[in-house]
Amino acid sequence: MLTKGAGAILLPFSFAVGGMWRPAGQAHRRQFDRIRSTVPRPRAMTQVYTTEELITILDTERQACLTGQRLNLTVAISGNPLIDRLVRPDGLQKFAAYCDFRAMIHAYQQEHNVSGLIWRELTLKGHTLRYPQIHEQLIALPSDLNLLKLARSSILRFWEEVTVGMDYYLSLNNGKDFRAIEPAAISGIVDRTEWAGLIPYQGTNFLELILQLGWGQPDAADFKRGWPTAGSEQIHAVQAGSQPIC
Repeated sequence: MLTKGAGAILLPFSFAVGGMWRPAGQAHRRQFDRIRSTVPRPRAMTQVYTTEELITILDTERQACLTGQRLNLTVAISGNPLIDRLVRPDGLQKFAAYCDFRAMIHAYQQEHNVSGLIWRELTLKGHTLRYPQIHEQLIALPSDLNLLKLARSSILRFWEEVTVGMDYYLSLNNGKDFRAIEPAAISGIVDRTEWAGLIPYQGTNFLELILQLGWGQPDAADFKRGWPTAGSEQIHAVQAGSQPIC
């Protein structure tokens, strides 16, 4: 029988014979009643969970899945002998258990209008930008997407200011290849997209700044998982004469 560590979040599933997780069919509020103890809540318990609390809940559940405290035993092996030799069944079960839980969190966000936005602050070359970003484990509400669209111009302005004199490369094949790109071509991509994000990599003598230009849900934009309704292009700015390494 599957066990749950002290203080771990209880998944909104019932345990059936054979160790398989079965949907319990309960409402989201009932499901979240079972995980209250994992998040300090000085306010009335009837209030809706905040963005920060959902992030904490997801992080705790992710750790529980990684350590095998959560398994979705309904997940079957692929049937492809090459894949099945490389991927352990319990690895798929851990991943599926977390994906199930995260989908419930996303539904809770929509039901209770909980934003997926967090705020980042980035300082480069004497310029500072505070900008919104969707947390990688949450989804964007319509109001979040509107704010991302409004913030795009300030993100692009910051990008232009701090990448003067740098070389630009367009990411291809999910980051496996790169192609040099001119500012005019970047402007064409900007015109076709809705929002922007920044991913910095920096060290003492190193800087690579990725500009993500996307559309649709940010959580489905990476690697074009949600294509064609969601997707993104990534522009890498690197020191003159260098190649992207991130």
